[in-house]
Amino acid sequence: MINKAIILAGGMGTRMSPLTKAVNKQLLPIYDKPLIFYPLSILMLAKIKDILIIVNKGQLNQYKKILPDGKRLGINLIYKEQKYPKGLPDAFLLGEKFINNKNVALILGDNFFYGQNLTSKLINCTKLKNGAKVILHKVIKPELFGVAKTSKSGKILSIKEKPKNIFLIWQLLDCIFLIKRLLNTQKKLKPSSRNELEITDLLKFYLKKKKLTSDILGRGGAWLDTGSIEDFYKTSAFVSAIENRQGFKIACIEEIAFNNKWIGKKEILDAIQFYGRCDYTNYIKKLIS
Repeated sequence: MINKAIILAGGMGTRMSPLTKAVNKQLLPIYDKPLIFYPLSILMLAKIKDILIIVNKGQLNQYKKILPDGKRLGINLIYKEQKYPKGLPDAFLLGEKFINNKNVALILGDNFFYGQNLTSKLINCTKLKNGAKVILHKVIKPELFGVAKTSKSGKILSIKEKPKNIFLIWQLLDCIFLIKRLLNTQKKLKPSSRNELEITDLLKFYLKKKKLTSDILGRGGAWLDTGSIEDFYKTSAFVSAIENRQGFKIACIEEIAFNNKWIGKKEILDAIQFYGRCDYTNYIKKLIS
């Protein structure tokens, strides 16, 4: 069972400069909420309550203003500072004490997921008993990402970082769930030509030992990258369209915590006072009205 998770929210966000010179990308708004709410909500939907957020050195106080410690959400939220980006597997090295030889999930702080049956897929992933599991989503330009080549049945055949030879069955590696038995393999990884540890290299260890499985976020789901200004605002427009058309909020972390029975009326009232007068407050008021 996986009940710990890491959100990797470091990085310089250079493609979104000059905005990210003053504020970390994960604190910029996707419609009416900071971006960090979205990956956090994914882990909460997976019923994971013990979460480490890795942030850039010097930006810790910015995060603690909006997400102090998780108590008002009924979760355990801690932070770790990263001096400079070293690649995704570095999250496991920085979080070694937090992981404490337990099973763990990893999600990037700038990833956005949305889809029918997403919650059930996530909960199913936390029941992983062996090896590693990734959530896959088909992309048009796999040459921009770390991806897996799959069979028609969804079995992972190979993994590559930004492949030059493109196939229709390349799919993006998204949220990652890992079991402790092979977790120490990240210590054996060597930096790539980008001078970073690559998550694809770590997952190849699992694939080689036939301990890598996947679940697919299908046509009814959405994975959106927020790495550039254009993609960032496309994601914001997507959230705005869904929320204003259907009347519910995506990534309302208080609503998820309340539905999970992690918090009650008192915590909702505290949240209302914390956020002040805004549309987000008006929405969470309905939870207890």
